[in-house]
Amino acid sequence: MLEGKNVNLRVVEKEDLPSIAEWLNNPEFFNYAPFPQRSRAELEKQYDNLPSDPKWFIVEKKDSSRIGFVYHELKSSQMEIGYALLPSERNKGYGIETITIIVTYLFLTKPIERIQATTDVRNKPSQRVLEKNEFKREGIVRKAGFVRGQWQDEYLYSILREKWKEPKILTKTD
Repeated sequence: MLEGKNVNLRVVEKEDLPSIAEWLNNPEFFNYAPFPQRSRAELEKQYDNLPSDPKWFIVEKKDSSRIGFVYHELKSSQMEIGYALLPSERNKGYGIETITIIVTYLFLTKPIERIQATTDVRNKPSQRVLEKNEFKREGIVRKAGFVRGQWQDEYLYSILREKWKEPKILTKTD
């Protein structure tokens, strides 16, 4: 488990799949992203075939309530992250802390030079989350996502290891 001040990230477990299925089938959960629609059976099949390296984490508040997820994926030597929180848990600082934790984890454990993320050009809250974590906007990826019947542009953001200052994970000491 990766521990922060207000949220923890833990590897997705099979018992998380009903929550994830509910989120993936809720159009409000993905305001600016494609609406994926996955059944619990599909998720279980995907879960059973996941590689051993954790790629998906559940975001939990300190009371253990699940409020979203974050993932990382290596795409042709680029580490890419994505994240989503329940609409009721947005704009409370949880997204900023989630990205702080995952960036720290990745730079401390992976031989990578860059972490990138994309966000719909209309998604100002997600852009703020990335910018608060020292990600820089690199440009526009035109017509990158097909969302609710229309092609949407996305901003490409990244943070480089050399610009990342230091570990920011709050560790538990007993």
